[in-house]
Amino acid sequence: MNLMRVMPSKGVRMSQPRVLSSSKLGWVWFGAAVSLAEILTGTFFAPLGFEMGIAAILVGHVIGCALFYLVGFVSAKTGESAMEVANRSFGRFGADAFSIANVIQLIGWTAIMIMSGATAATLLMPQLGVAGWSVIIGALIVLWIAIGMKKMGTVQSIAAIVLVALTFAVSFVVFGDSTKASAVSAENLSFGAAIELAAAMPLSWLPVAGDYLCTAKRPAAGTTLATGAYFIGSCWMFAIGLGCALFAGSDDVATVLAQSGMGAVGILVVVISTVTTTFLDAQSAGVSAESIHPRLHARVCGIAAAVIGCVLAIVAPVGDFEGFLYLIGSVFAPMATIVCVNYFVLHRNRAGVRIDWHNVVLWLLGFGLYRLSLDWVLPCGNTLPVMAIIAITAVVIDVIERKMRRQCA
Repeated sequence: MNLMRVMPSKGVRMSQPRVLSSSKLGWVWFGAAVSLAEILTGTFFAPLGFEMGIAAILVGHVIGCALFYLVGFVSAKTGESAMEVANRSFGRFGADAFSIANVIQLIGWTAIMIMSGATAATLLMPQLGVAGWSVIIGALIVLWIAIGMKKMGTVQSIAAIVLVALTFAVSFVVFGDSTKASAVSAENLSFGAAIELAAAMPLSWLPVAGDYLCTAKRPAAGTTLATGAYFIGSCWMFAIGLGCALFAGSDDVATVLAQSGMGAVGILVVVISTVTTTFLDAQSAGVSAESIHPRLHARVCGIAAAVIGCVLAIVAPVGDFEGFLYLIGSVFAPMATIVCVNYFVLHRNRAGVRIDWHNVVLWLLGFGLYRLSLDWVLPCGNTLPVMAIIAITAVVIDVIERKMRRQCA
C-alpha cells in the first residue's frame, strides 16, 4: 500500500502546499510553548520541590512530545492536517466527529488564553479591565490570522526571537535569588500525577501539530525541530512557573514580574506570547472546520473562533483549566495512538469508508480507560500505560482479523 496516497473523500482536501521551512516551524512551536498557561501549570508542581518537580516536568514532556512527534510526522509526510489524518483511521464520519470536538476544544483554549493574558495585562493598565484587554488581545489574534500561512512563518519567527530575549529576562527575575526558597506547598501531588500533568500539555497540542506540520518543506527535519523547540520552550515555561511558586513566593507570575520592577517587560511577554500561542489555536480551529465541509473557509472560521473565544473570555468562567486539560488528553491521546499504530505498524488507510467501527470502539475503550486511570496512583502517569494498552489491542485485533480472513478465503 502506498502510504503517501491521499484517498479523496468529502470534506478532505489534497496535500497542503509546502510553505514552511524547518527553522520557521521551530520558531513557531517555540513561540507556542511560551505562554502564560504553561507557566501557570508549572506552579502546580510546587508540592514536589524543585528537583523532583523538574524531573516530573522532563519525564512528562518526553512522553507527551513523543506522541506529538509521531502525529506531526504523519501529517508532515502525507501533507494532511491532523483531522484529515484521523480520516485514515476512523473514516469520514469518525474524523468529522473528532473535527467537531477539536473545534470546540480549540475555541475553549482560545478563551482560556485570552482571559489569562488579559488578567495579567490589567496589572499594567488596570483601567482597561479584563474585558478591554481581552478585546485588544483578540484583535491582535485576528490580525495574526489575517496575515496568512506564508507570511505567518516569518512574523512568528521574529516574535519568537523577541520572546527568547524576554524569557531570559523573566528567568533572571524568577531565579535571580534561588537561595530564598519558599516552603514547599502542603498540597498533595504524587510524582505520577505530576508526570501526567506535564504530559497533558503537549497532548493538548496534538490536533494543532498536524495542522502546521503538514506544510513542512522537509517533513523529518521540520517535525524534529518543531518537537524539539516545543519541548525546550514548554519545559522552560514550566520551570519558570515552578520557580515562581518556590523562589518568588507566588504562583502568579504577572504579580512577580510587576513587583520586581519588570512590569512593562513582563506584560510584553504575556501579551506577545498570548497572541502567538492563541493564534495557533484559532487558526487550527478554522482548519478543522474546513475539513468538515469544503465550503467552510479556514481563515474565516479561524477569525470566527478568535471572536467567539474573546467573547467567552469576557463572559464565561474559564479560569480553571486543569480539568479541561485532562479532558483534552482523554479525547486525543487514544485517537493519536490509533492513528500512529494504523500508519506506522498496520499500514492501513480507511479514508475510503464512512466510519471504521473497530477503531471507534477502540477509541471509546481508550477514552474510558484514560478517565478511569485518573483516579489511580501510577508512577509513570496515565498516558503511557493507556497508549501501550490501546496500541497492543489494536495490533492484536488486526492479527485476529487477518487470520479470520485467511480462514474464510
